[in-house]
Amino acid sequence: MSGSPQPVRVPLDGLPARVTVYEVGPRDGLQAETDLVPTAAKVELCHRLYDAGVRDLEVTSFVPPSWIPQLADAADVVAALDVAPGSRAVALVPNLRGLERAWQSGLDDVAVVVSATEAFARANLNTDRATAVARSVETTRAARSQGTRVRGYVSMAFGDPWEGEVAVEAVVSAAVALHAAGCTTVALGDTIGVATPGQIARVVGAVLDAGVPVAGLALHLHDTYGQSLSNVLEALRMGVAEFDSSVGGLGRCPYAKGATGNLATEDLVWMLHGLGIETGLDLDALAATTAWLAGVRGRPAPSRVARALNAATTDPATQEAPAT
Repeated sequence: MSGSPQPVRVPLDGLPARVTVYEVGPRDGLQAETDLVPTAAKVELCHRLYDAGVRDLEVTSFVPPSWIPQLADAADVVAALDVAPGSRAVALVPNLRGLERAWQSGLDDVAVVVSATEAFARANLNTDRATAVARSVETTRAARSQGTRVRGYVSMAFGDPWEGEVAVEAVVSAAVALHAAGCTTVALGDTIGVATPGQIARVVGAVLDAGVPVAGLALHLHDTYGQSLSNVLEALRMGVAEFDSSVGGLGRCPYAKGATGNLATEDLVWMLHGLGIETGLDLDALAATTAWLAGVRGRPAPSRVARALNAATTDPATQEAPAT
């Protein structure tokens, strides 16, 4: 896909020189979709993402198959993976049992998740908020005692479909608990995609003021209301340099009506490269991966940049002429 359009690089003062793009497509992207992607296709997706330059990849989740049947093949996916040199393969684990399964599969890089709200903890984590935090803290400490790296998620950090606005103090307490337990990164999740830049500034600022270092903070954004990129820019201005995204905008939150999925990796990288920020990612390879996966699944992906790049590199001779 040579010769495709690329963003003009015009840096803005005060932004990070390099950003980590944490790819969640194979896990968070696929787990909420209604179709079951074959194991071989999941493995190829991971390999294509590594080839595109992804170095931080969340590949699956070791949760009970009854919870998420889309990821019932977690062990098989990990067994077939050829992790690129210098890259990570991360699995989400809900508890100590999930951690044990990750270890048995050979992974030593995991993620845990808590909720900033009571309603979401009960709906999605099958427990109350306090128990979810305690369980993730226990899992984190057990993992860290064996040298396993742990990433922590705070879901519903900016809005909840049942409770509405989320108390900043609840987000801060969850983030601080994960950081204190040993999570190397705490990702604040806009799980239903309702955040705006002002909220980003308020919540991120409060978490930083509470002692979580900016180098250990990330944002996990969904794009339900089209605000993700503006939210990224606000966080960049605050020094945040790690953002979650999903190739092709894969995934959705089942609790948000009309949700269009995660922030698309291609859309994020286009903006970052346009700001002169290095990511190590190849936009053309990401767009090709999106096109390949859309073909495998038989459905289009919502990524605007992938659609534009793939359209721009299609041979005009193969296209039908418009009706006159």
